[in-house]
Amino acid sequence: MQAMAKMAEMIEAMTETPTAPRPLALHLAIQNLMFTSSLCALPSLKDGSLVWKDSLAPRARSLRENLEKVDADAFAEALNKEIGARVSAFAEGVNRFAEAARPIALPALPETWSEGTTRVLRAEASGRPVILIPSLVNRAHILDLDNDHSLVRYLAGAGHDTYLVDWDTPGAAEMRFTIDHYVDRLERIRDHVIETTGENPVIAGYCMGGNLALALAHRAPEKIRAMALLATPWDFHAMPVSATAMLTAMLPGLKQLIATIGNLPVDVIQAMFSSRDPGNVIRKFRRFAAMKPEGKEARSFILLEDWLNDGVPLAGPVAVECLEDWYVNNAPMKGTWQSGGTPLDPGRLEIPALVVIPDHDTIVPPASAAPLAELLPDVTLIKANAGHIGMVAGSRAQATLYAPLSTWIAAVQ
Repeated sequence: MQAMAKMAEMIEAMTETPTAPRPLALHLAIQNLMFTSSLCALPSLKDGSLVWKDSLAPRARSLRENLEKVDADAFAEALNKEIGARVSAFAEGVNRFAEAARPIALPALPETWSEGTTRVLRAEASGRPVILIPSLVNRAHILDLDNDHSLVRYLAGAGHDTYLVDWDTPGAAEMRFTIDHYVDRLERIRDHVIETTGENPVIAGYCMGGNLALALAHRAPEKIRAMALLATPWDFHAMPVSATAMLTAMLPGLKQLIATIGNLPVDVIQAMFSSRDPGNVIRKFRRFAAMKPEGKEARSFILLEDWLNDGVPLAGPVAVECLEDWYVNNAPMKGTWQSGGTPLDPGRLEIPALVVIPDHDTIVPPASAAPLAELLPDVTLIKANAGHIGMVAGSRAQATLYAPLSTWIAAVQ
């Protein structure tokens, strides 16, 4: 039981850590369940009393046969030791992350427009205007992390007059917003950019920002030069069936929570993302524990994890629309999602479009984004060898996204 004692000690220490992967209690519970179940299942695996069905049955038989070849006490001791080492590595990673010096922030971009808690930042250049639209559930600076990971500054450096929409945390007014209200605001941002530059902008939406970009283009396509959709979901039932079923079961409770407090809290959003790969955070922080503290890899890790932990709540009406209309009812793919009072049909958007789909995306599976590449009539498709976040902020982001996007923007007629 040394491993369990070690885990209890680590849990007590880490719950006092102010800077940690959110929600920390969930990640600790997952780790505890994973390792406790390993210890509890060992005797049943060895004596064959634990029955596995379907695809797991052959693996269970193989494991039982291998366990028959080892000393039970020695194996249990080795398992305890390995669990203790993994718990310690996770705790070390979390504590090192909390204590690490933070990289110096980039100089702030000038603000060129604001309304409520939304503002628009500009990286000015002489070329055609581009509006970058991030998701509503994460901070906008994922597109402007540092000198090596800034889509905003890369595009400006390539000559594109680049505007970044920063939604920030919803204020009192935004807490009552529907998605249409946010698109209304995007219309005013679009008009501001047109007035400032004298040109119709290219719009580029990342993740949920791509859905907002589609709605903006749907409202007045004649005011948009072109549209890029980066890891944008459309077929929400292309997600794992189990995830859709779980969300459907949870929806009444989530709607009650949202009605009570007025929003979908950050930790609930983070827990929902974590459910796609429950062990991912645990593995990430164990890897971080082995990184060189002053190395480039550790610096990038800190930047990304600080961004992930600094999420924002989702306004109540928007949250219900996303969860119920999109994820449960699949309204976009069915053609029943409306913006400005009319159904949004990508097939009617004849402006030039670019669809970028990361091959290794677990947040927006490729099958969810792929229909847009088939529905849009004037489309270019790029498949990026990256994950959802790595595409915009990973070590290969310049090659997989920044450069191809910049080239496409310059070529649009």
